[in-house]
Amino acid sequence: MNSDEAKAVDAFEQLGLTSYEAKVFIALHRLSAGTARDVADATDVPRSQVYSVADSLEDRGLLEVQQSKPIRYRPVSVEEAREILREEFEREQDRAFDYVETVKSEPAGEETQEDIWTVRGRDRVDDRTVDILSQAEERIVFGTRRTDLLTDAIERTLAERARNGVAVIVVSRAPGVRERFADVEGVIVERPPGHRADEQQSGRIVIGDDDSILVSVLGGEDGETAIWSAGSLFAAVLIQLIEASEELRVE
Repeated sequence: MNSDEAKAVDAFEQLGLTSYEAKVFIALHRLSAGTARDVADATDVPRSQVYSVADSLEDRGLLEVQQSKPIRYRPVSVEEAREILREEFEREQDRAFDYVETVKSEPAGEETQEDIWTVRGRDRVDDRTVDILSQAEERIVFGTRRTDLLTDAIERTLAERARNGVAVIVVSRAPGVRERFADVEGVIVERPPGHRADEQQSGRIVIGDDDSILVSVLGGEDGETAIWSAGSLFAAVLIQLIEASEELRVE
């Protein structure tokens, strides 16, 4: 079996077939049709195993059986097989995630709640930032001292939320950040009042609707690490403390 065929077998396994089922199905397409002996000669599947594998493939609708002596097998078309496996995959996916939804909704024996979450890595912090911004309905504060932390996706989301009537405030000492919102209607651009030399590791801050917050720092193996919380007492108190200080130190 060459490397391409090995990769195809692996792919079929990801779609729910066993290794033997994948090898028999591929062999029958190579042969167009054949007996158990033909299949065994074309693969490393033992002849004694071909019969049970063929029965399994027939049950799944992936091959047809000719009741002759000896019995001959013919695979369904590639298009038909693709549709059958796609439907099976979607059914299994629905079954798996439906179960997870059921488990999630069941009350646990001991209720616990994680108020503070940690996100590591620039891309994941980007995604969580966009998620918090997208869910805000009344007010957003976004701040960063670095233009590279204002991604295109974050910029688009801020502008979109402003168009939808959300009060958006962008806070930054960086001209490159402020300039990107200079002509965006509904976005208020502010410059932070203070500056400290030890703020070089500060990343970004995101506040949404006074109940969601994300704060990140730069450095370390992950490049950027953030803590975030939503709908929690921690988030509400931290937001109040930051705003009471009157200095969003995220230049």
